[in-house]
Amino acid sequence: MKKITQLCIFLFTVIAFATPSNLDSNLRDGTVSGRVMDAQLKEPLPYVNVVIKSASGETITGGITKDNGTFEIEKIPEGKIVVSIQYIGYKTVSKDVTIGKGNYKVKLGDIFLEEDVAGLDEVTVIAEVSTIQQKVDRKVITIGKDLAATGTASELMVGIPSVSVDSQTGDIALRGNQNVRVMVDGKLSNIPTAQLLKQIPSSAIKSIELITNPSAKYDPDGMSGIINIVLHKNTMVGFNGSVSTNFSYERRPKFNSALNMNYRNGKFNLYGNYSNNISKNFNFGFIDRIDQNTLQNVTVLDNRKSHVFKVGVDFYINDKNTLSVFTNQNLFDGGTDAETGILFGNNTFQNQLITNDGDNTSQQYNFDYKLDFDKEGQNIELEVDYNIFDGDANTNNLFSGSANNRPNFFELTDTERERTSINLDYVDPLSETTKLEAGLQARLFNSAIEYESDGRSQNANGDYIPSLTNFDYSRNIYSAYVNYSKKINKWSIQLGLRAETVNVETLAEETDLQTNLVTLTPFDNDYFELYPSAFVTLQASEKNSFQFSYSRRIDRPGVGQVNPLPEFNTPLISKFGNQDLLPQFTNSFETNYTRRLKKGTITAGVFYRRIKDEISTIVFVDRADFNRLILTDDNFQNTSSYGLEISSNYRPTKWWSINGSFDLYAQTQKSISERLTAPAETATEADIVLETVEVDNVAYNFRIFNNFRVSPKLSFTAFAFYRGANENIQFDQDAMHFVNLGMRYSFLEGNRATFNFGYNDVFNTMKFSADSGRPFRQNVEFNWESNTWNLGFSYRFGGGKYRAKSRKNRDNDEKSGGGFL
Repeated sequence: MKKITQLCIFLFTVIAFATPSNLDSNLRDGTVSGRVMDAQLKEPLPYVNVVIKSASGETITGGITKDNGTFEIEKIPEGKIVVSIQYIGYKTVSKDVTIGKGNYKVKLGDIFLEEDVAGLDEVTVIAEVSTIQQKVDRKVITIGKDLAATGTASELMVGIPSVSVDSQTGDIALRGNQNVRVMVDGKLSNIPTAQLLKQIPSSAIKSIELITNPSAKYDPDGMSGIINIVLHKNTMVGFNGSVSTNFSYERRPKFNSALNMNYRNGKFNLYGNYSNNISKNFNFGFIDRIDQNTLQNVTVLDNRKSHVFKVGVDFYINDKNTLSVFTNQNLFDGGTDAETGILFGNNTFQNQLITNDGDNTSQQYNFDYKLDFDKEGQNIELEVDYNIFDGDANTNNLFSGSANNRPNFFELTDTERERTSINLDYVDPLSETTKLEAGLQARLFNSAIEYESDGRSQNANGDYIPSLTNFDYSRNIYSAYVNYSKKINKWSIQLGLRAETVNVETLAEETDLQTNLVTLTPFDNDYFELYPSAFVTLQASEKNSFQFSYSRRIDRPGVGQVNPLPEFNTPLISKFGNQDLLPQFTNSFETNYTRRLKKGTITAGVFYRRIKDEISTIVFVDRADFNRLILTDDNFQNTSSYGLEISSNYRPTKWWSINGSFDLYAQTQKSISERLTAPAETATEADIVLETVEVDNVAYNFRIFNNFRVSPKLSFTAFAFYRGANENIQFDQDAMHFVNLGMRYSFLEGNRATFNFGYNDVFNTMKFSADSGRPFRQNVEFNWESNTWNLGFSYRFGGGKYRAKSRKNRDNDEKSGGGFL
C-alpha cells in the first residue's frame, strides 16, 4: 500500500505541474451552438462529433451532441472558423463562421444530416482486401475478407507480416522470437496463447496490431513486442448482429462458429457473443538418431472442444461520464492420444502410449469508468480487470516392448491462476501541438500448481518413486508512467518513462510419498527498473514519411519456464523449468520509411536489439538413461539481434491486388549443451562432454497474397509462403513452403451473406524437418494436417444507423503517422 501511495503522489505531482493554468483565458472567446437532426426521420441525433477548425484546417476544439441533439462549444478564439458536423453513416456538413465584434455567440439552429449510403456500406461491410498501416508506435493490419476466411486466429496469423506460428505447439513468434505478449482488445488473457488463438474465429477479427517497440504507456513485458488482436465492435442503433461458421477437413474434422448480437439505444449498448472450436488434429513424425542407431516414430491425435461466452454493457451516463462492464467465460475440454515407438539397433523396441484428458475454465471480469473534462480531449479513466483460470489434467503413460525397463505411471496436474490488473490513465492535451499522458498500474499475479505422479522420477538407486509437488508462484508489479508528445511542423516527438517495482516469490515443495520426506526450494527476486522510450516521426511530404523509435523492454520468465515440474515427458526427451531463472532486458532501436505510390504503398524498416541476461535452452544428457535428453532454460551473457522488413500493397489493375512482405532476422544465440562421445549402451559419466554453443542464426520469410476480384460478388485468392533454412541451438531447420487457394462469393441484399471455400497447402509441402549434431546426430521430421479444405459461411442481420462510441479503449490509442501500405 505504501508503494501505491508513493506512485499516486508522483503521478499527480507531474499532472499538477504539467497542466496549464486557465486564469488568463481570453475574454473575447466566442460560442457556437445548435442542434443536429436526422434529415429523414426529423429526430435529434446524440453523440455526433462537432469539430471546430481554423480557416487553414487545423483543429481548434470540439465536442459531441447531447441526448437531445444539441451542442454548445465555448472558448472559440476570434477569427474565421469552420464548424464541421461529422457522424458515421451520414454526410459531413461544414459551415463557415466568423467570431468577432457583434458575433460572439453564434446560433446555427437545426442542422440536418443526410444518410451517406456509400459511407454506411463502407462501415457495415468488411473490406475486400486486407491493408497495412504504419503508425508512430505500431503497424496495423486491417483484416479484409481475404484473410477473414481462413478459419481461426491461429491460421490467420500465418499471413501476417513479421509473425510466425509453430505448427506443432501453436506458439506464436514475432520477428523470429517467441518472447511476445498476445492481447485481445488490449487486454491479457489467462487462457494459454496456443489455445486462445485456436478458438477465436478469424471472421471476428477486425485488425491485428504489431507493436514492436511499445511506448512507456504499455507494459514492458515481451522482448519482441506486443501482438494485439482487435475484435469487431458493433455500435449500431437498434438490434443487429452476425453469425458465421467454418468447417475444414483432411484426416479429422474441424469446426468453429460464432454468434454476435448487439442492441443499442441512446443510453445503453448491450452486447453478447458466443464462439466455439471443436476439432480433432492429427500429427505424425519421426526422430532418427544416427550414431545411436535408434528410430522413434510418433503419432498424436489432439481432440479439443472450447466454448467462449462474452456479455457486456456500455452505459452512457451523460456527455462526461461513461461506464462499461463485461465478462468473458471460457470452457475448454480436450485430450491427447499419443503413441511413440522406439526401435533400437539390437532389434529390441519400446512403445509408450500417452493418454491425456484435461479441462479448464477461464473467467474474466472487466470494469471501466471514464470521465471527460470540459477541455476537449482531457479525461481520466479507471479500469479494473480480474481473471481466474482453473485447469485439471490427467495423463496415463503405458509402456510395452522387448526393451522396456520401466513401469507404467500416471500424472495428475491441478492448476489455479489469478490475475488482477488496475489501471488509472490521465490524458491532457496541453495545446494544439502538445499532449501529456500519465498513469498508474498494479498487476497482481499468482499461480498454484499441484502435481502428483506414482513413478515419473527415479531415486539414487534407480527406483521409480511416487511423489507430490506443489509449486506456488507470485509476482506483483507496481508501476507509473508519463508520456509527453509534441508536434513541430512536419516533426512529431514523443518521450516517455515508465518506473516499475517488482516482487517475485516462488516456493517448490516436493514430497517423497514413500518416505514422506519433504524438500522445500524457495526463491525470491525483487527489483526496481526504469523503462525509457522515444519516438520521432517526420512527415517529409504527402508521399514520404520516416519514423525512429527506441524502448527498453523486459522478458520475464513465464510460469512454464520457472516451473520445476515436467512440461512434457517421453522415453527420449523431457522438459523442465528452472526456478532460478532471471528476466532478460532488451534495448530496442527501430527505424521505418513509408513511400506512397500511385497504385499502392511500400514500407521498409530495420531494427537492432541489445539483449542482457539472455534466456536460452540448455540440453543435458539424463544420467539415469544415456538415451534420454533433459531440456531446461538458463540465463546467458549479453547478445544482440538485428533485421530488416519490407512490406507492400500494390494494385496493378482494378481487379487484382497484391500484399507482399519480406523479413530477415539475424541473432547470435548462446547455450550450453552436453555431448555424448560413446554409444549410450556403454557410456559412462566420463563420456559426457560439456560444450558452450554459440550459433549465428539468420532466418528469413517471404509472403505474397493475391486477390482477384471477378465481380463485386465473386473473388479468388492465392497465398504463397516461403521460410528459408535456418540454424538454432537444437536444430538446423530445412526450408518450408506452401501455397493456399481460395474463393469467396457474397449474396443476398446488401451482400449480407458470404460463402467461402479454401484449399490449403495445395502441393502438400508444409512440414518441419531438421537435423542436429548436439548432443547426438539426429534427423527429425514432423507432419500435420496442412493439406486441408474448408467451407465457411457468414451472415449479417438487423439494421439501424451507426453512432460513434465514446468509450476509449486504453490500449487502442494510436498516434497518426505514416501511410497505408
